[in-house]
Amino acid sequence: MIIIKFGGHAMNDTQGIFAAAIKSALSKGEQVIVVHGGGPQINAELKSRSLESTFVNGYRFTTDEIFDVVDEVLSKVVGPEVANKLFLAGVNAQAISGKQSEILFAEGIVGLGKVGRIKRVDVSSIDQLLEQRIVPVIAPIAVDVAGGTGLNINADLAAAAISGAYPDSTLIIMTDVAGIYRKWPDKSSLIARISAHELEQLKPIFADGMLPKVDATLEAIAAGAQSVRIIDGTDDGSFAAALEGSGGTLVYA
Repeated sequence: MIIIKFGGHAMNDTQGIFAAAIKSALSKGEQVIVVHGGGPQINAELKSRSLESTFVNGYRFTTDEIFDVVDEVLSKVVGPEVANKLFLAGVNAQAISGKQSEILFAEGIVGLGKVGRIKRVDVSSIDQLLEQRIVPVIAPIAVDVAGGTGLNINADLAAAAISGAYPDSTLIIMTDVAGIYRKWPDKSSLIARISAHELEQLKPIFADGMLPKVDATLEAIAAGAQSVRIIDGTDDGSFAAALEGSGGTLVYA
């Protein structure tokens, strides 16, 4: 089982490298789940509506108005586009929402507006698609356990929670750097392999966009995932290499 956090440069993959790599993995008997982000698309839509968005420790502060945009863009635009690109490459895929399909259940995080922390994952809807050999393409929107209209979930953390629900899974997180660095921006300090325990000890050195990825990595392994690989989604060859078990930073239990 491979869970992929899909985003960044790879979402503009005009050569179909991402879809081809997934098709290859499926042909070898792997089951694949895609959890997608959509930050650039959300930013563009917010800008078109003259809505300002701020970030707190790498998380988008989400007002009610911004949540409506996030939900619409992720569930009705980005997810269907990703699923369609996979379909055109010969991969049977279906876009679903973590909220509408009642997969992700979360509570609000104080100080971040309508941003949630996942409390429970129900994989029933995912398993139904996998049984039909359909790749689920999941938007990281959650049911609000307090009864609200829904909550915005960081896509890395949503992927981590779903990975944790499948104990034998490997999570691949696409980012815009080659992996985790001990001394960023010193590129010679890239970590090839590291235990979750050691990464936890290094956590205080991380900030901004990398922090959610470190959190997601640790949460996935704590929840039962065997390993997490963080790779550079801007490198066309990195994803195919990750599916073959190499490249980036591998974090293991």
